[in-house]
Amino acid sequence: MTVYLLKRIYEDVEDDDGYRVLVDRLWPRGVSKERAELDEWCTDVAPSTELRTWFGHRPERFDEFAARYRVELETSGAAAKFAKRMSGKPTVTLLIAAKDPVNNHGLVLQEILKHL
Repeated sequence: MTVYLLKRIYEDVEDDDGYRVLVDRLWPRGVSKERAELDEWCTDVAPSTELRTWFGHRPERFDEFAARYRVELETSGAAAKFAKRMSGKPTVTLLIAAKDPVNNHGLVLQEILKHL
């Protein structure tokens, strides 16, 4: 069973990160590809540009954002495909750029992946 961790891409790389995947649609500002030490950049599981723009990191919109994001992932099958590809990896760290530790797409994605 794969364990999905979540952290900001700006945090230091740690030995227990396992397989590191950036799950944002846009490359994070100020992070070089070398510093990121990614194993993969998967935009397929990131919120659509339209949804991300609508949300605008406004906490009062998070519940609606999360619901819409879940629908996007279910409709596209992206989360299920991602989970299948990650199934042989003991630890996968989902990397995001969002500053808000409570209202971000990474938490939604992590929760979905835990149940697949």
